[in-house]
Amino acid sequence: MAEFFSSNLGIFLIIVGQCLLLTGFVMISLLVLVYADRKIWAAVQMRRGPNVVGPWGILQTVADAAKYVFKEIVIPAGADKTVFLLAPLVGFILSIIAWAVIPFSETLVLSNLNVAVLYIFAVSSLEVYGVIMGGWASNSKYPFLGALRSAAQMISYEVSIGFIIVGVILSTGSLSLVDIVMAQKGDYGFLNWYWLPHFPMVFLFFISALAETNRPPFDLPEAESELVAGYQVEYSSTPFLLYMAGEYIAIWLMCALTSILFFGGWLSPVPGIPDSPLWLVGKMCFFFFLFAMVKSIVPRFRYDQLMRLGWKVFLPMSLGWIVLVAFFAQYGTFGGTYARWVTGG
Repeated sequence: MAEFFSSNLGIFLIIVGQCLLLTGFVMISLLVLVYADRKIWAAVQMRRGPNVVGPWGILQTVADAAKYVFKEIVIPAGADKTVFLLAPLVGFILSIIAWAVIPFSETLVLSNLNVAVLYIFAVSSLEVYGVIMGGWASNSKYPFLGALRSAAQMISYEVSIGFIIVGVILSTGSLSLVDIVMAQKGDYGFLNWYWLPHFPMVFLFFISALAETNRPPFDLPEAESELVAGYQVEYSSTPFLLYMAGEYIAIWLMCALTSILFFGGWLSPVPGIPDSPLWLVGKMCFFFFLFAMVKSIVPRFRYDQLMRLGWKVFLPMSLGWIVLVAFFAQYGTFGGTYARWVTGG
């Protein structure tokens, strides 16, 4: 058996199995996230939420997914059918493959790339094309306007997210997510994590993640009162399901990145308690809860407010923070807190 798994075919099967396992985790998480999102929103509004299909309504998400799958796919007259159907598939696949570099422990990672941060940037940048393709292929002005607004929004906040992560990279000396987590390991538990030295950027990163994933209060691409639901208004059935699934998977990815970059990933918050992938999943669930609460209680921004916040507030602040972190790292300020450099330096 050992000889088989060391052969080319065995290695291929192992890789396929790992990919299926990771995809299964993401898809099962997707069902739980949609249910949790609706339940949290309902609790804030003092109503029940899903409570009929299955015990406590836990099968409501499955029922909704089945409804989308079995409904007829309606394609508008004059639409580019190939691009119209390809667009949601592109967005969904890209949101899935970004998980290939997310580490759940020092060894439990599908691909431990030494440039994992660049990989995530590359994949997340391509997700804009799924939105633009869908809006353009619909052959309607409203989806096209929604696609353009979404592209502008996602690109704007990708810039600030990138600069914020540069500060973490300067402190770590590596683009590997595993190295970033291990640089936060220390004798003081959660006080060693990057949320403390990079405290101001945690809030900027979280808000930018909301805008990057089109979540309220920054869900301008789907502003029903202005654009009739935005770029996906002409979609129905499975293509619409793929768009929605890709959005939630991207949100889950942002929860994972927030946990890894600033909150120690799989590291235990208390010294003496073993590290575990469950710590990472628990932190991701906490940040998704914050995503859901923001959706429930914060009113939607106007589009000009959204763009002003990204370009005139977040961009200068993140650039200034890079300069400060570079200065602190170079001169060993604060006892070398900003120059851990586990692999570089």
